[in-house]
Amino acid sequence: MSWSIRAEQAVTRIESSIAAESAWLADRCVVEGGLSVGLLDDHQEAAYNLAFLAAESAAARAMVEYGQRGEYESLLARVAIADLIRSARSRRDGRPHLDDLRGRPIDDVLEDGMQPEVLEQLAARLDRDGSGPRAVPADIDAVAGAFGRFADERVAPLAAGVHRNNLDVPEEIIAGLAAMGAFGMSIPTEFGGGASDEAGALAMVVATEELSRGSLMAGSLLTRPEILVSALLEGGTGAQRNRWLPAIASGDAMVSVAVTEPDHGSDVASLTMTARPVEGGYLLNGAKMWATFAGRAELLMVLVRTDQDRSSGARGLSLFVIEKPACSGHSFSLDQPSGGRLSGRAIDTIGYRGLHSFELTFENWLVPAEALVGGSAGQGRGFHLQMGAFAAGRLQTAARALGVMEAAFREALAYARQRRVFGQPLVEYQLTRVRLARMAARIQAGRGLTYRAAVRLGTPDGQREAAMAKALTSRAAEEVTRDAMQLHGGYGYAEEYPVSRLFVDARVLPTFEGTEEILALRVIARDLVGRAVAP
Repeated sequence: MSWSIRAEQAVTRIESSIAAESAWLADRCVVEGGLSVGLLDDHQEAAYNLAFLAAESAAARAMVEYGQRGEYESLLARVAIADLIRSARSRRDGRPHLDDLRGRPIDDVLEDGMQPEVLEQLAARLDRDGSGPRAVPADIDAVAGAFGRFADERVAPLAAGVHRNNLDVPEEIIAGLAAMGAFGMSIPTEFGGGASDEAGALAMVVATEELSRGSLMAGSLLTRPEILVSALLEGGTGAQRNRWLPAIASGDAMVSVAVTEPDHGSDVASLTMTARPVEGGYLLNGAKMWATFAGRAELLMVLVRTDQDRSSGARGLSLFVIEKPACSGHSFSLDQPSGGRLSGRAIDTIGYRGLHSFELTFENWLVPAEALVGGSAGQGRGFHLQMGAFAAGRLQTAARALGVMEAAFREALAYARQRRVFGQPLVEYQLTRVRLARMAARIQAGRGLTYRAAVRLGTPDGQREAAMAKALTSRAAEEVTRDAMQLHGGYGYAEEYPVSRLFVDARVLPTFEGTEEILALRVIARDLVGRAVAP
């Protein structure tokens, strides 16, 4: 029996285990025919493991297909699937009512991908083939090539200086991306963008991945516009689209997204910042945290409470787009003739520098009625629009994780080739080669899952698929950058080596666009268990 057939059977068995676990949780979390989130929270450990098991299974499924493309792809797939199965097994330990994922064909696939000979064969080709070819159409590969050259020539040379001195993202990077049409990739041509039904979200993903390989700050420049564009295309008025989309597409209006509050992070339905209707528009009062790029941005996408009755929860939230001048540096304060004030201060962070994440304070800040996304019809739809837009943001975060991993892998491989230990290059040691091989396989597994999610973004499974890609690749980025740092020895801890920056940048990824815990419990597991509830 061929490897691909055994791998297909192994993944199918894992998928059956996911269905069984979903049904087990559904039996315990259904009230009057509907899923109770409160009861699901009584099984958070099981739900969390179910979510990651689903993500690992989806990545393995993508790698089964990838492994049939060629000899090198097969090596990467064999190692990647073995690692995914090993992790999947650990999520079944201690749960005797479920399949423990042992026995054939799972044992065979696991043993095959962990053979020293297979790992050595993979390691022997890393110099020539790296983390492997992308399984994408030629036009998408061309997008990756264009943005990869920009990352190498324009972004990477500036990355260390921005990080070490905590500078603003250089304007030349923003201008260069605008000239490439990067900010209009998801905007229809009628609004000045270059969106293509054929390319879809996949082009944005590979562009973000390549830019993030140069620096996380560059890849992140595309995420915030993508979130606002998604919300405007779904819920904005014609006038709002005509006003803001062309400016975003051209790069004339940079975007920041303000959702999180000091006391409310991923619990979006509990937000307290208010927008009260007054003559001339709305008065905004409250505070927001972690609003990335809010100083430099000309457009703030803000989720606030328009229904002052907090018991309305998510139904009382609306989206506003606030126009403001671009402000450089780490703080700003803007005053209105009417007495309103908007101020912001950058929050110092260990990584992800250049864009700066701001704490914002709104004090009787007056915005016109036209700032409410969707107009009067958009009142109370903010939560829906925000969550839909976050799917695209989560997908891009997965792409950012891929770029950071790829950069760390390349740094580790280059260092291992030139560093001599006990008289021979570091790369000549088996442990080094095996570690590099597993890093490459992990990157390609993340690509497979993320690219698959990009193709399916507009389907009913799109929210869950994007969340799985974000959760799994963000976790993998932490592991890959850690291994790359370790291969550098003491130099990995020195700021003069890029790998230290990549390591601290990776740490933010599991928090972006929803923490991994919230994605696992409230998006992935909730969807899987909800589908298992009998109609």
